[in-house]
Amino acid sequence: MKKTKIKNSLLSGLLWTGRIILIFILFGLLIGASIVLYYLRDLPRPEDFTESQFNQPTRIYDQSGTVLLYTIVGEENRTVVPLDEISPYLRQAVITAEDRQFYQHSGLNFRGLVRAILVDLKLQEIAQGGSTITQQLIRSHFLNSQKTIKRKTEEIILSLELERRYEKDQILEWYLNQVPLGSNFYGAETASQGYFQKSAKDLSLNEAVILAALVKAPSYFSPYGSHLDELLARKNYILEQMAALGYIGPEQKEEAQDQEPEFSSWKHILKAPHFTLNIVKELESTYGLNSLQRNGFKVYTTLDWTLQEKAETVIQEGMERNQIYDAHNGSLIALDPRTGAVVALVGSKDYFAPESFPPGCSVDQNGCLFTPQFDVAHLGLRHPGSSLKPFIYATAFEKGFSPFYTVVDERTNFGNWGGKDYLPSNYDNRFRGPVTLEQALAQSLNVPSVKVFLHLAGIEDSLKTLKAAGLTTDLPAVPSLVLGGGAVKLLELTSAYGIFATGGDKVTPFDILKIEDSRGQIIFQAQLQEERRQVISRQTAQTITDILSSEKDRAPMFGYQSNLYVPGYQVAVKTGTNENFQDFWTVGYTPKIIVGVWLGNNNQAPMAKVPAVTAAGWIWNKFIREALAIIQ
Repeated sequence: MKKTKIKNSLLSGLLWTGRIILIFILFGLLIGASIVLYYLRDLPRPEDFTESQFNQPTRIYDQSGTVLLYTIVGEENRTVVPLDEISPYLRQAVITAEDRQFYQHSGLNFRGLVRAILVDLKLQEIAQGGSTITQQLIRSHFLNSQKTIKRKTEEIILSLELERRYEKDQILEWYLNQVPLGSNFYGAETASQGYFQKSAKDLSLNEAVILAALVKAPSYFSPYGSHLDELLARKNYILEQMAALGYIGPEQKEEAQDQEPEFSSWKHILKAPHFTLNIVKELESTYGLNSLQRNGFKVYTTLDWTLQEKAETVIQEGMERNQIYDAHNGSLIALDPRTGAVVALVGSKDYFAPESFPPGCSVDQNGCLFTPQFDVAHLGLRHPGSSLKPFIYATAFEKGFSPFYTVVDERTNFGNWGGKDYLPSNYDNRFRGPVTLEQALAQSLNVPSVKVFLHLAGIEDSLKTLKAAGLTTDLPAVPSLVLGGGAVKLLELTSAYGIFATGGDKVTPFDILKIEDSRGQIIFQAQLQEERRQVISRQTAQTITDILSSEKDRAPMFGYQSNLYVPGYQVAVKTGTNENFQDFWTVGYTPKIIVGVWLGNNNQAPMAKVPAVTAAGWIWNKFIREALAIIQ
């Protein structure tokens, strides 16, 4: 009886204890569930990764969309691409370096986690990582870098839930699109373009493993810093591990270890600098800098990269050649006259030059012969020399004067202008007597041209023609305008010649074809035909073209096969040299391309007393020959 009571008492105690334990377990589960639910409320929807969380910069491309000219970035320079557009080598290298069990675990590497906890307990602080790729994604994307119990708890819970909700490949894709890789490059695509000038899908094994090596410490291991040897040592270590895991074979490993990487120069971050920075200015005025830095626009410009490379090379070669003429800067523009598209633009001989010329020159004193970053093409106001003459003659032809109308080339006093008599002479100081308008324009004779300006075309009507052709600067109503009075911009002058190339129509120059948002929707499209308007008749335009392309008519002044001659093509061309030899011009065209070249010094120091055809003409001729071979 006594034993039965004791047994019942023990059983009752065990049941009571069990109830208490069960209550504690349920309470613990309730607390745990509450904690989980509390932290899960911040878990994003899948769209958060692809829509709002990744700020994407604006990227500016050439007309083909294959050459990246510049990236307008904020704090994070990133381009999001799907996983299948990232090299398998890079995926394997990152998994090898950061999380070898990625495809086996459920968000946590328990062995690494235990090791990290033991180290943390020993140091009595949270120092060790032991983080999986999933944890790194959660930490960098949603949490902060503070090493606290609360933050670590959030990281673990959110990592487990992220793994439960999404496929492994989706998690890896997000990770590879957000991971910082140094030099303000975020994600595989941006880093590939920045370091190697190629898409992430085209990375070699050597290049892919270098990017994977950067993940650990992107700033410290920067290829442009002082720890390149350590970066390459880590690259070789990862290659060893990839071979051990079976991702690559021994020969692949050895070949990649022996390869020296070729990193892009910082110059490649900004291509066609003067053209591109003008685009940036246009975009900022329309969309605002903050929007450009965040919304991932794709801007397709009019630039033809093949022609642009030719233009940059020719300007470099021409400026080296023309130093003997004391010319230290040059600019070139090429347009498609049919649309007005700017297909090539070089604003100075070298935007990236380390210093102006001569060294130590001061813009506040006498100025510099060469100022690298000043954009002559868009901004430079320079004296046009005789390059305005075709517009004056066109005005006369529009009034009914024939190309065979005769004027007398003789010493002439055109009266008092600006306090002194105006007595122009020809370049060679010779006078030819009676000449036709055709001969006078082809040979760029000065005295007949002033007569045409004053007595046949008329000052007021000539200025109207120049304005209608696209010259926006205030040009002086004086006889010397025909010989270089006033000032014009190279872009406007080159575009103005389009009225002859198109048969009389003015087409406004432009440089942006279209803009897409981050989803590929077109938010701007250039309307190519809306800006056309007739300035002169088709007959007048053809007459000017015939005169400016006649080798026979210009030979008495320029000789045969000069720099104005392009064999195999009818190319109309006009030079300009201002009277103080401060500016050399050559502008010429076909129905498919207009090319304008300016040579001079930024501080307007005079050059050697040679005609523009000798200096600017050489650059113009060399470029247009190569351009015609490409576009015809």
